Amino acid sequence: MVIELLKFKVPSQRREIFISLDDEIWTTALAKYPGFLGKEVWINPNVPEEITLVIQWATREQWKAIPEKDLEPIYQQFDTALGFAYQMVESSEYQVRKFLQM
Repeated sequence: MVIELLKFKVPSQRREIFISLDDEIWTTALAKYPGFLGKEVWINPNVPEEITLVIQWATREQWKAIPEKDLEPIYQQFDTALGFAYQMVESSEYQVRKFLQM
């Protein structure tokens, strides 16, 4: 499994709008692609303007196989629906490793 981690800075008073629209637009769109396993939203209680999205993919190949031409309209739809500025402050990729306990 591969993790796509995205961290955003949004106005704290609009955090719930961002989360709701992300679920409605992005999660719904990504769920149609092979390899999408799910998404978690992490909220930092000490930094109210921070939102971290943790997206699980079965394989890196399936994640990266999504055509850019498919993603662009989703970006546009999300930004139009949101109607306020936000900033992506981190974009990371992690491979999940499982080890046997002895």
